[in-house]
Amino acid sequence: MNRAPTAVQRWRRFAVLLVIVLLINFPIILMGLNSLQTTQQLMASRSLWPEMPTLANYFYLSERTNFWRFLTNSMIVSGGATLFGLVAASFAGYALSRYRGRFLTGFSRSLFVVQMFPIILALIPLFILFRNLGLINNPLSVIIVYTVVHLPFATWMARAFFDTIPRELEEAALVDGCSRFGAFIRIVLPLSGPGLAAIAIFSFLFSYNEFFVANVFLKDESTMTLPVGITMFMQQYSTDWGSLMAAATVTVIPTFILFLGIQKYITYGAVSGGVKG
Repeated sequence: MNRAPTAVQRWRRFAVLLVIVLLINFPIILMGLNSLQTTQQLMASRSLWPEMPTLANYFYLSERTNFWRFLTNSMIVSGGATLFGLVAASFAGYALSRYRGRFLTGFSRSLFVVQMFPIILALIPLFILFRNLGLINNPLSVIIVYTVVHLPFATWMARAFFDTIPRELEEAALVDGCSRFGAFIRIVLPLSGPGLAAIAIFSFLFSYNEFFVANVFLKDESTMTLPVGITMFMQQYSTDWGSLMAAATVTVIPTFILFLGIQKYITYGAVSGGVKG
């Protein structure tokens, strides 16, 4: 018979877990501490803890850089790619889950091939295409690429979630006079909310952190996203480490808030997404 852990054992476990958490997050903690020092202080200091904390780097971001414009662009691009990808993955995943046929079976298998295709091989043709369409330095070009890149994996995740929803619920709705599309909107989508949230998290984080595609298609400073804009703090012969640490710290905050709010959906998505495939 297992005995409940004593108070001392619980505190020991808490101390061990706390040490592990601090070690894993040490780079992020150090980044936040370094953002409270100027570049000159960082170069001269020998201590991890700032001797004279200052918010000068954050004021510099607001007053002398386009950092908040970069953040706004990132939110627009990430939100647009997430929205378009979620809608497309929902319809495609539902079709693969509910309908069978040679075409859909072949399409389902081809998603793996598309997922393995490196996007870097398509950048030159895409650049020529978007240039002819006038979409260079336009967030729409990056939104389209991001949507296409994460759509195969998002479709497979959506299919796995829809497979867990009993078809009898839709059949009951059809008997009551609801159309197939109405049953999908009113029955299937509400029940698959946690799964769709997991897909949205994956799509948003991919779009928010991506650098290479945005660096190719967004050359104008007014259209740059955060990963591209932050590189402007690194010059050829010197780096403004203080402002770079401050920018990186603020960049982490949206994803940190996102994980705090919907971390349970991440676990749900990791478990449910692997039930069927």
